[in-house]
Amino acid sequence: MAQILRALSKDKNIAIFIMDSTDIVEYARKIHNLPPIPAAALGRLLTATSMMGVMLKGENHSVSVQISCSGVLKGLVAVSDSKGNVKGYVKNKEVLTEIDERGKLNVKGAIGEGTLTVIKDLGLKEPYIGQIELVSGEIAEDITHYFALSEQIPSAVALGVLIDRDESIKSAGGFIIQVLPETDEKVILDLEQKLKNFTNISSVLENKSIEEIVKELFGKIEYEVLAKHQPVYKCDCSKEKVESIIPLLKDEEISDETIEIVCSFCEKKYYFSKEEAFKIKYGE
Repeated sequence: MAQILRALSKDKNIAIFIMDSTDIVEYARKIHNLPPIPAAALGRLLTATSMMGVMLKGENHSVSVQISCSGVLKGLVAVSDSKGNVKGYVKNKEVLTEIDERGKLNVKGAIGEGTLTVIKDLGLKEPYIGQIELVSGEIAEDITHYFALSEQIPSAVALGVLIDRDESIKSAGGFIIQVLPETDEKVILDLEQKLKNFTNISSVLENKSIEEIVKELFGKIEYEVLAKHQPVYKCDCSKEKVESIIPLLKDEEISDETIEIVCSFCEKKYYFSKEEAFKIKYGE
């Protein structure tokens, strides 16, 4: 089962969010029928968005992280509630497997250039929207850049998805470490040194629990675990929600007797008769 652990140093200067998202990423891979590169890219984004979700304070708050890009993936979307329950999709999943110069899946190349947009629904009149240019396409680096630029929070982000020989998800997860500016420089340098052991977080999660990783990251620094979450992949679509797409259809797209609309997040199919569709579109 997927897990998120949230921990805070006793002096409240260092916050760590860490997640084992293996089950969620495998579920997403299955329902979307994703080959390795789209699975790895979406898995990273789902992991990051889920952790960003549990950072929200209100029960009904939500966060959406969207990547619009020039690469073959064309774009990715993930949405999380404040419990870390998450859903997402890749705009183009027909992507061939390509290995980069490091011998890893070339997610960076499949994303290319573009923008990362974070939309937070905090129950206010208008949502908070932050947008940055992608700095690398590695997703973890882009989210690190987002925190620094849009929220002015120095952060370290690691995200990883390890794919097995049968293309299932062997392990997936990540962490977000946030440090207050007044934190002692020696503490930051020590933390940076420790982070070098976790550059391949998905492989680390094969052998260590998230509790063990947090303990290792904090080292001699006193900390407490503030919360543990067990998020799931969760889509809240309904026929009423998807019918909002119908007014966007051209009349010739409503020529068949039955109209099929597929939810992008969970692949569930909804059907509308031609009569129903025109009634929704024109209110007759």
